[in-house]
Amino acid sequence: MFGRLLPKEGKFFDLFNEHAEFCVKGAKEMVALMTNFDDLEIRVHAIEGIEKQADKVTHATLDALHKTFITPLDRDDIHQLITRMDDILDLLEDAAQTISLYDIKAITPEAKRLAELCLACTEKVKAAVGLLHNMDNSREILAICEEIDRLESDADHVMRAAMSKLFREEPDVRNLIKLKAIYELLETVTDRCEDVANIIEGIIVENA
Repeated sequence: MFGRLLPKEGKFFDLFNEHAEFCVKGAKEMVALMTNFDDLEIRVHAIEGIEKQADKVTHATLDALHKTFITPLDRDDIHQLITRMDDILDLLEDAAQTISLYDIKAITPEAKRLAELCLACTEKVKAAVGLLHNMDNSREILAICEEIDRLESDADHVMRAAMSKLFREEPDVRNLIKLKAIYELLETVTDRCEDVANIIEGIIVENA
């Protein structure tokens, strides 16, 4: 009786798509921040605003999950997917705030490249999420997930090379610590994108 009173399905795919769009917007702001430090505080504020908007989508998704009797995907998959996507923007916000708080005066080409890989990963996440409503898209979705894995691997290589260069060439210990923190945060964004890809791959296996 109680189950019949609860909604079925819900707009989960719409919420996933909305959140994925915010992830891309946040990553675009990060690339813009890395490209022009003159707009640093404007970009940091923009990323913070995007993260807050995405948080609302996350809360709406979890609220719908509690209120929906029959969901289009496994309930745990929905929870994992939206929370891992939320981690992406949390980390982008952390990176932006860290750049501001550490008073970094100039960014390295390696940090900019990591930001670009973050953007590429979020764009692939958005593409995969956008196809998730139809399991007939499973082959295309899996191909996109493989691309996310490749981009994450690229980010690993960039970070290792960046760290090696940093410890060889940076004479200022404080600046070394600051840049190391930025590199790690940006690379972790790509890790979270890979986590999303892994969750989506699991969903495909379960439902295709």
